[in-house]
Amino acid sequence: AAGRLSGTDPAFCAFCTAERDWLDDYALFMALKEENGHESWLCWPRPLRLREPAALAEAGARLAGRVFYWKAVQYLFFGQWQALKAYAAQKGVQIIGDIPIYVSADSSDVWASPELFQLDGEGRPTEVAGCPPDAFAADGQVWGNPLYNWEAHAAGGYAWWLRRLGHAGRVYDLVRIDHFRGLESYFVIPAGQASAAGGHWRKGPGMDFIEAVKAALPGLGIIAEDLGYLTEEVRALRLASGFAGMKVLQFAFDRREPGDYLPHNYRRNSVVYTGTHDNIPTAAWQAQADPEDVAAARAYMAAAEQDLTPAFIRTALSSVCDTAIIPMQDWLGLGAGARMNTPSRLSGN
Repeated sequence: AAGRLSGTDPAFCAFCTAERDWLDDYALFMALKEENGHESWLCWPRPLRLREPAALAEAGARLAGRVFYWKAVQYLFFGQWQALKAYAAQKGVQIIGDIPIYVSADSSDVWASPELFQLDGEGRPTEVAGCPPDAFAADGQVWGNPLYNWEAHAAGGYAWWLRRLGHAGRVYDLVRIDHFRGLESYFVIPAGQASAAGGHWRKGPGMDFIEAVKAALPGLGIIAEDLGYLTEEVRALRLASGFAGMKVLQFAFDRREPGDYLPHNYRRNSVVYTGTHDNIPTAAWQAQADPEDVAAARAYMAAAEQDLTPAFIRTALSSVCDTAIIPMQDWLGLGAGARMNTPSRLSGN
């Protein structure tokens, strides 16, 4: 279909103009990635890696056909997406978009705006993202994403983030910001380390960032993923933001989990899940969890049936939270083989 689209098509031209803030860099990035055998941009010739103007202009002219192709792919997909979103709206279905707090190192985001990330003079991350050791991961997790240069973001009025969230607000009904706690403080790991054990916490942008988002995007509905290692400062930031927080029933009955996710402590402005995409289905949780945790869940929910999945669903739906989300795996009573995602595992999910 892209081959039949004219570069002068009015709707296509309007799309390219409306989305040029990200589309121009993305399309050139993809064309260059093809030309370089899909290697990371950190392996490209230095003039292209460091975005020397003459090299970019020459590449844009040389690869004009492939740049058009990648713009066309986005244009056609966006049309399909908006048709799907409109159909969902007709059926009373809302779509939640998940926004990871970080972006991939090998992305047009980092290549196009290196000044907004913690990189060295060659474009390589000096420190990377992750989370510290805990009861679930003895070595912690090294995610490897480049960290933000928050001072540069603040100096620019958080324009990059506002464009990102504004775009999400156009293609989704609600936006979930993954790893919200990283806005209060984020975990820093020196680049190249295999373990997160040598990392440390550093202050994030906090309410300065959130106030900028609320001022620029007042109609954007946001869910704050406030799971994991939380401090009083993180809880205070989430409450001050007014964003809905998250509650996970599987965590409520796990004695290793320091957070308090028991339903009698829930607030209305929250989203409750039996488990998220990062959890095993509830039937698998029941089979694999510590028997004392399973017994505590059964007693708390006064569940008489052997299978606890229906009790988890009932408890979520009857809580005071404004919103309850039940994974399809739990509606179908599926086990471990239906798990969506294992955190920090890159393939096989």
